[in-house]
Amino acid sequence: MTTKILFLHGFFASGSCIPAQALKQAFEGKAKVLTPDLPLHPRKALAFITELCEREHPNVLVGNSNGSFLAQIVASRLGISALLGNPHFEMTRFLSERIGTHEYKSPRIDGQQHFVIDQPLIDEFADLQAHQWDDCRPEMTDRIWGLFGENDHLAHFEPLFLQHYAHAYHFPGAHTPTAEEVREYYVPLVERLMQQPYNK
Repeated sequence: MTTKILFLHGFFASGSCIPAQALKQAFEGKAKVLTPDLPLHPRKALAFITELCEREHPNVLVGNSNGSFLAQIVASRLGISALLGNPHFEMTRFLSERIGTHEYKSPRIDGQQHFVIDQPLIDEFADLQAHQWDDCRPEMTDRIWGLFGENDHLAHFEPLFLQHYAHAYHFPGAHTPTAEEVREYYVPLVERLMQQPYNK
């Protein structure tokens, strides 16, 4: 059976972002790396990710920022090992400072490069935030890992992560890892997580 990794990008990114490309290159010939563009709205994104997991049965979820926020929820619900890179567990704070029209930092397959942050979107994130830990269970404590950049100036949620999970790692990078940082710090942890079975 093919080993699969599902990468979930950050809020301003897409499935073609640098961390996604670096993961694909690192696991070429060893694992299939899925890097879809995620829907802007978190409920749609969760439904999309859940359906994809139930169809593809990934061995590991790998997230960055908002992708890690979403990955924690799905991994907990479905019993999938996950690596949460610089998870942003309070997306409402992030979004409230950025109301308006924005452009994705990497190309999307559908060609839609602009999006709007507005109050309804923030409210949708607020509802999910309030319930993001609802599916946490003891058997996942050792299977959902966190990776935190020591120069991350956007997300500071390691203490919150450690209230729920046991394994926190560090790398000397910023909020979005470079291709080199993905290869050096993300890939070895993903390889270890891949050895754990998929438990639906």
